[in-house]
Formats: sequence, structure tokens, C-alpha cells
Amino acid sequence: MSQLHDLTALEQSRAVRTREVSAVELTRHYLGRTEELSDVVGAFVTVTPDLALEQAEAVDRRVAAAESPDDLGPLTGCVVPVKDLDLVAGVRCTFGSAVFADFVSPQDAAFVRAMRDAGLIITGKTNAPEFGMPCYTEPDVAPPARTPWDTTRSAGGSSGGAAAAVSAGLASAAQGSDGGGSIRIPASVTGLVGLKPSRGRVSVAPLVDSVGELVAIGPLARTVADAAALLDVMSGVQLGDVFAAPGPPGAGKFLAAASMEPRRQRIGRFCVPLIAETTVHPDCLAAYEAASTLLAELGHEVVDIEPPYSPVLTPHFEAVWATLAGSIPVPPGKEGLLRPLTKYLRDAGEAVTGRQLAAAVAMLRMAARTAILATAGFDALLTPTLAQPPALVGGIRDDDDPARDFAAQKEFTPFTAPFNVSGQPAVSLPLAQSPTGLPIGVQIVGRPWGEADLLSLVGQIERAKPWVGRRPPVW
Repeated sequence: MSQLHDLTALEQSRAVRTREVSAVELTRHYLGRTEELSDVVGAFVTVTPDLALEQAEAVDRRVAAAESPDDLGPLTGCVVPVKDLDLVAGVRCTFGSAVFADFVSPQDAAFVRAMRDAGLIITGKTNAPEFGMPCYTEPDVAPPARTPWDTTRSAGGSSGGAAAAVSAGLASAAQGSDGGGSIRIPASVTGLVGLKPSRGRVSVAPLVDSVGELVAIGPLARTVADAAALLDVMSGVQLGDVFAAPGPPGAGKFLAAASMEPRRQRIGRFCVPLIAETTVHPDCLAAYEAASTLLAELGHEVVDIEPPYSPVLTPHFEAVWATLAGSIPVPPGKEGLLRPLTKYLRDAGEAVTGRQLAAAVAMLRMAARTAILATAGFDALLTPTLAQPPALVGGIRDDDDPARDFAAQKEFTPFTAPFNVSGQPAVSLPLAQSPTGLPIGVQIVGRPWGEADLLSLVGQIERAKPWVGRRPPVW
């Protein structure tokens, strides 16, 4: 007999809106699973049962007052936690760091307000590494985030807790953020859809865009449609935002785009690593080849192309990344609580002069413009998401040699960060599994501001080769 978490997020909401199940019942179901499994997979830093049940009761009142289920949003009543790098009023926000272990946010992020307004229920804050810097989630404030497919292996980062929560059935979907792959990396290793939207699609207010404008807020979900629906909820521009992505064509929604059949597309593909000289694992190459074959079978033209970025740009990205780490205000006397990698990055950032930073940002912007123009003849790009299958917990982290730690991260994730530089939408799809059953993602990148077309394409891929029935052992 199926359980509530077996349903997709959209199916759960439909059940709430038609009063087959109450929002309170769905929330209690997820809170129970969270109590049982959160520490097993390192999903949550903070759980907020009282807040969640208060929200659920309000949703049930809203449902009772509605004339029709269709008068309510398609994710009404769904449980969608927030990453612990982002603000929820009255809830602890550690930013993944012992430095901020006791910080309580005085306000909501703009997208969190939008989630509340849409009737989504926040059961807590999901696990993240310190300041979101590494591609694994092993902070001092929570257990390591683990992929539910093999709990000896990492759920990636920095949205590792969000991915672990959705993949283990502790949430309907989850919010994540991505500054160098931090949605797509966890999606790949936990078997989820992870969408990094276009720059300016989701406001980061009340915070401001980080140096280099690399970070995007986006969804982690089990299906393309669930991800599209959550993107619809979170999308929006606030006064003072520097970037504002245009909405879907006409008065459309991204959810509608996910169910539309795409026109025949021209897709450029490459598997040469972009930010590190490393070897791509055969399982990742096999997933990439299988995706290429599937796209061709669906009628699309798949063309081998030269990579639009080169590892020569990596030092410029590193200068921006290190400056970002160094710009985070740490209260005096608490520097000793920082993790070795964070200290290493902050020291590197302090060594970057203003002139060097300006040059690095200019070089990255020029490289992005050049790459976008070079691939303008393609509707989408296809790459592996990662160079390796899911890593062991602690397998990348090296507290004794943070320089080696950082190098290993680049070797693990050589395909994702350039599309933060370009601001293009990019999604990791759970199309493949290794011979031992580990999830292996493939990355598909859209045109600038092209989420609607991208969702149409990946929705077609999912219909051709569905994955929602795959469930990890902890399910």
C-alpha cells in the first residue's frame, strides 16, 4: 500500500486540496519520517514542528474556504524545507557554521515569503556546509549529509541536506542554492532533479548578489514537474535587485512548460572537463552517452562540440570564490571556530587585491559572453553532471591539507561552475545508475533565460524514461 511520501509533490497537493488528506496529516507524516531518518542521512540542522503545524492548520483553513481545489496553487500543503544558508523569520540560521550556531533570523528571505503565501509548509532548515563553500556537506553543526542510496557516501553540497531530505522521503521537495553547482551536484548523487535557474530568476533579497553574481536559488525535486512548480512559486523580482530575468513566454508558467512537447532541438554535447584536468569516470561517461542516444531517439540533433570554456579561466573563478569567502563577516574572537577549508579560502581571498578582483570578474564575464555566443546555434548543451560517482563521506574533505581538498573538489565537479558564471539555467537529471545502483546525473544547460524551453525538453526526457519509481533503501 502506498504511503503519502510515495506521491509526487503535485499529487500530495492535489490530495490536500481535494481533502483526501489534510495538510496537518501530511505534515505530521513528514515530521515523523524526519525524526526517524534525518540524522541517518544528515538532512536537517533545525526542525520546526510547531511552526510547520501552525502553517499546516492555516492551509487547511484555506482549503476549507476555497470554492474549488483549482483556486489554490498546485503545491498548496506540500512540505518544502529551506536551506540553512537562507533566512526564515524566527528560526535559527547557522550558515553551516559553528560561528553562527545561535543566530536567529529576524526576517524571511523574499522567496520564503513567496513559499508561505503559496501554502507551502516549512518543517525546518536543511543541512549545508560552512557558508556553502565546499561540494560536500560535512559541517560542525550537524551530521554529514549522506546519499540515501548508500549512506557511506556523501549527498554532495552545498545543498546536501536538501537533497538528502527529498531523496529519503522527508520532504515533498526542497529549496536549494547554487553558486558553483550546489544544486546540481547533490541532485546527481541522490537521484533527483536539480535546477539552477537563470541569474535573476529568484531574488536573493534581503541579501544582495555575491561578488561575481554566481549564486542562484532553485528547486530540488523528484520530478521535472515538481521542480517546475516550485520554481514558479519562488520566482520573482524585488526592488533593488540588480538582475531580473524575464518570465516565461506570454502569461505562462514553468509548470505548464514542463508538460509541453518540445520542438526538434539542436543539442551540443561535450565531456571534456571545464575547470580541472581530470579523468571522467566510465559510469559518468556511460550516463552521458545513454542520454545522447535517448535525445537522438526522441528526434533531436545531437552534435559533438568543443568545450566553450577552458581550465585557464579557473584561477579567475578561484579569485572570486575566495573573495566571497573572505567577505563573510565573522565576529571578532570566533575565527577559531571556522573549518580549515574556510580559513584557507578566506586567507586566499584576503590576498586578492581590488585590482585583481576587478580583473577576474571582467575576465569571467567576457568568457561567459564568448561562450554564449559560441554556442548560440544550439538550443541546449549536454554534459556529465560530475566526473565521478558519489564520493565517500570524508573522501574529498581534507582538513590537514585544505589546498588538496579544494583541488579534489574541482576534480569531482569540473562541469558545473562555468554555468554559474554565464548565468544560464542548468539542470541535473537522474537518468542513470552505476552497476552498483548509485545515482549518476547528466547536465543539460539551456539558453540564457530559457527555463521554459529547458523544462519542456527535460520533461520530454522524463516521460520517455521515467525515474520516479526508483527509491533508495531507506525509503
